[in-house]
Amino acid sequence: MQTLTPHVYWAQRHGEIYLRVELSDAKNLDICVQDKTLQFKARGHGAKGDNDYGFSLELLEPVKPEVTHRSTQRLVNISLRKREERWWDRLTLQEKKPLFLAPDFDRWLDESDAEMELHAQEEEKISRVSIESKIRKDPYLGLKKGYLFMYNLVQFLGFSWIFVNMTVRLFILGQDSFYDTFHTIADMMYFCQMLAVAEVINPLLGLVKTGVFPAMIQVVGRNVILFVVFGSLQDMQNKAVVFFVFYLWSTIEIFRYPFYMLSCIDTEWKLLTWVRYTIWIPLYPLGTLAEAVAVIQSMPVFDETGLYSISLPQALGLSISFSYPLKLYLVLMFLGLFINFRHLFRQRRRLRSRKRKMN
Repeated sequence: MQTLTPHVYWAQRHGEIYLRVELSDAKNLDICVQDKTLQFKARGHGAKGDNDYGFSLELLEPVKPEVTHRSTQRLVNISLRKREERWWDRLTLQEKKPLFLAPDFDRWLDESDAEMELHAQEEEKISRVSIESKIRKDPYLGLKKGYLFMYNLVQFLGFSWIFVNMTVRLFILGQDSFYDTFHTIADMMYFCQMLAVAEVINPLLGLVKTGVFPAMIQVVGRNVILFVVFGSLQDMQNKAVVFFVFYLWSTIEIFRYPFYMLSCIDTEWKLLTWVRYTIWIPLYPLGTLAEAVAVIQSMPVFDETGLYSISLPQALGLSISFSYPLKLYLVLMFLGLFINFRHLFRQRRRLRSRKRKMN
């Protein structure tokens, strides 16, 4: 019977090659590796039904002869170890790839992301030490975790109060609740956002491993909106945009802070982890959009009141309205959204990679 070619998908890391062969109920597997040549033969159900399938690949560089493979009802997974741990420009020796070969986008990483994953694995190996050794190396570890747990707990309670209060008022008062949100919620929001400055200080002191820059973008951005745009202008405090900004902020935080609380006690709730790394995808852009609307609505008020305007020499008789820095801030706001979005997306991708390895 004729031997057909199955669909094959590939991905790589610095030390491994991963192949996924689309062949269901594969039997009589024969996988052979010699230096740079990989040969595969099996019988199973592929694109052309039940048949004998096979392929041969001339690899770009030599691999070790040991082959790891696992066959399921739907496919065959093959892992090869590179003889030299380095990044390949392509899989095959010939530049034009075979028609049956395609990238495995479920496992695909570019070189920089693969290096980040490699560093994360190294950090994870380093962190796998006994509790006793951790205590010997850092006698204040329990105190640090206790502080971080209490900080996240207080923030969670604060934003939960805001979220529940606004939700109840929305159901009772309807749209009327939009226009007095600031006077009802502002004190608690002031407290939470002033406390959030600790999120910039914590990584500076080495209490958490997250970057300083993404945290600073969020904290500074929110405090500009809260203290400068809303807090300084009474005309802005009665606008509906305050409701949407506060509601979106609190919705994000009632999932983020519990996630960090559980991390402090080395506990994971899978549903919460998924929500924490998913809900920001729609909410962060919506929050930035609401903040941008607030900034745009405040510009005419700053022009009219002259608040925070910069007076030029008396001979010129002019002043620079605060609305001009706000226009620059609008651009920086969306740049900050891009930076934070990229940071969170990489975290989410690393989480997915870790889950695949555990499975």
